[in-house]
Amino acid sequence: MTFAELKDYLKPETDLEASFLEDAEFCRGLQWGVPRFGHPEGSIVAHIVEVNANIDRLPVDVETRRLLRIICWVHDTFKHIEDKGTPRDWTKHHAVYARNFLARYLEDPLLLNLVEMHDDAYYAWRLGHLHHKLGEGEERIRVIRERVGSYWQLFYLFFKCDTCTGDKNPAPLIWFEDTMEDIEVAYFVDDLKGEAV
Repeated sequence: MTFAELKDYLKPETDLEASFLEDAEFCRGLQWGVPRFGHPEGSIVAHIVEVNANIDRLPVDVETRRLLRIICWVHDTFKHIEDKGTPRDWTKHHAVYARNFLARYLEDPLLLNLVEMHDDAYYAWRLGHLHHKLGEGEERIRVIRERVGSYWQLFYLFFKCDTCTGDKNPAPLIWFEDTMEDIEVAYFVDDLKGEAV
């Protein structure tokens, strides 16, 4: 896709969103991806459109929506350059690259931490439910809470919007909503019926 096609497809709403599209590596990352489990949509840009649609279905204020969109635009865009070797080098994870990219545009350490940790609730669920390492999973949640601070609810909202795409396993989100007592569970508003879903 050309710059103009990406802009038309993503429909940036702010100068910040539009400025992301001026970065060549960012635009390469948007176009990366093939249909795969969890992401039948294939490309990152198609995933962003899906997550943004979920953000629009949340009954949230303007500022929360703005922050969710920032996270959405950058969260997976650097998957094309992450190191998937074994053992895993977590300093070369796509979320670390996303954090570093976003740090060039804004100074909000909690939001940067959230971007870096956007997959960590899923990893905590995996530790407890697939690997039977409950203590390690709980510790991972404790670290997330500490690092995202007052953005804990925002972290959850993004986790919901991201998880409810493609054919992702809903179990981690169900677990999170059932066990995290200090979040306010959010419901998507069905645009056609005006009902929470």
